[in-house]
Amino acid sequence: MSKQNNLNNSKSLNNSVDLLYYDGACPLCRREMSVLARLKTRGLELVDVHSLEDSFADEHQPTKADLLQVLHLRRANHEWVIGVEANVAAWSHTRIGFLWRLLTIPGIRWLTDKVYYSWAERRYARLYCAASPENPMQ
Repeated sequence: MSKQNNLNNSKSLNNSVDLLYYDGACPLCRREMSVLARLKTRGLELVDVHSLEDSFADEHQPTKADLLQVLHLRRANHEWVIGVEANVAAWSHTRIGFLWRLLTIPGIRWLTDKVYYSWAERRYARLYCAASPENPMQ
């Protein structure tokens, strides 16, 4: 199987939709994705990073570890967006997407990025940096 096919192995190989990669081992992430799954349009597919094969990445794609650190969204045109921008892009596939766009207002965006990346770093460290037999990234 090619590396490009491995990237999408958990979902159909539909290149006309945005793909949001999330950490299914994170309880808060799972809750948010559950709500998003109910509200989203067909233009967005949700992909649990843990459902991907370990060797899917290549030089043009983030690694599995990268995908677990912060949200990544691959647009239908294969452009990647990450973090708050990925979250806003994903929620734009819902009727309440306009509310999420408020997070992109310049002063608010700066604060939102600071809070999100600080939270994401602590979340990743808590879930994956402690040595344990269940740790998929050790």
